Amino acid sequence: MGRRFSALVSCSLRPAPCLQPSAFCVLLLAFCFLLLSLACELFPVPSPTPTPTATPTIPPTPTSEPPDTGWRPVGEGAELRRMRVTLPGGGAERVTLVRLDPTGVRFRVLYTPGEGRRVSEWVAELEAAGKSPLLVVNGGYFTPEYTATGLLVSGGRVYGTSYAGFGGMFAVLPGRRVEIRWLVARPYNPTEMLLEAVQSFPVLVRPGGVLGFPPDADDGRTARRTGVAQDRRGRVLFIVAQDGFFSLHALARWLLESDLDLDVALNLDGGQSTGLYFRVGETLVQIDSGVPVPAVIIAER
Repeated sequence: MGRRFSALVSCSLRPAPCLQPSAFCVLLLAFCFLLLSLACELFPVPSPTPTPTATPTIPPTPTSEPPDTGWRPVGEGAELRRMRVTLPGGGAERVTLVRLDPTGVRFRVLYTPGEGRRVSEWVAELEAAGKSPLLVVNGGYFTPEYTATGLLVSGGRVYGTSYAGFGGMFAVLPGRRVEIRWLVARPYNPTEMLLEAVQSFPVLVRPGGVLGFPPDADDGRTARRTGVAQDRRGRVLFIVAQDGFFSLHALARWLLESDLDLDVALNLDGGQSTGLYFRVGETLVQIDSGVPVPAVIIAER
């Protein structure tokens, strides 16, 4: 009985046949792999779309103005030119030139004795009165009380006393004829008829294209400069050097040696008085004076 019970126990502790690996289990596993493979082909996992890298926008490089723009027509009878003049000492002076045909514009001299305005304020006052000036530029020298030091004529009215033996004069005569005069050669005559006039000094280029301010007359001081000139064809030029590197002799010499073909040139007040406004259509030049000035020369259509 004991041996029989032992044999029965031994048989009951053997692993069941279903727990052993079989060919059926291998086939089932292969079938599962096949289904998984088919599912991957039928439903592919989408690949992630790479985020495009933004291309940086490079701002355009500003076009620098050439050293000499040359004469640019900016309306009938008006031309503008901007230059950088390299001086012997190494400085580079910015020069703005406006050239006008006097037959196509009207010149006037505005004067407020005892009171000054910056060039920009002169322009604002003219525009407030409904005027559209082509050009506004500072005039000649004046006292701390805003009184012109030489003769000045505005609208036919004469102010002050003429320089004698030196200086020059920008003048508008009857018939709107314009001239720049060297007062040593042609002094002012109180009986002559002037519609507009401004006197100043020195004459930088004497009539005929002769150097008017020699080196021995120059103290070497540099400053901002304003000048008015007339070329051999009678056109009127306004010249502003805004950086302050020109001495009077250096300016006179440059004007004479330039391609401007000048017959005569007169220095106007400079330094902080230098100022110029010029506008034709979309072309605008504004170089404001640093101090108020009592007199300006304007050009109108």
